[in-house]
Amino acid sequence: MPNVVIYTTAWCPFCVRAKALLERKGVAYEEIAVDGKPALRAEMASKAGRTSVPQIWIGEQHIGGCDELHALERAGRLDALLQA
Repeated sequence: MPNVVIYTTAWCPFCVRAKALLERKGVAYEEIAVDGKPALRAEMASKAGRTSVPQIWIGEQHIGGCDELHALERAGRLDALLQA
């Protein structure tokens, strides 16, 4: 199973939804909280090309945010990415 990384902030409802989906699927993930940590947020923005949270990677593939994660699930493509 590939490593899953999610950059978050504590009170972001999209972060909560994304983590809840991963947890329902039994996926372990590394959470990187960027609250009050401009260097970590800058690292995330540099890697993702976006400043919004969450930003999610499955293995080396940048998925995007919560909407993209849920779109993959609806399309039946998330499980394959998580098993690759």
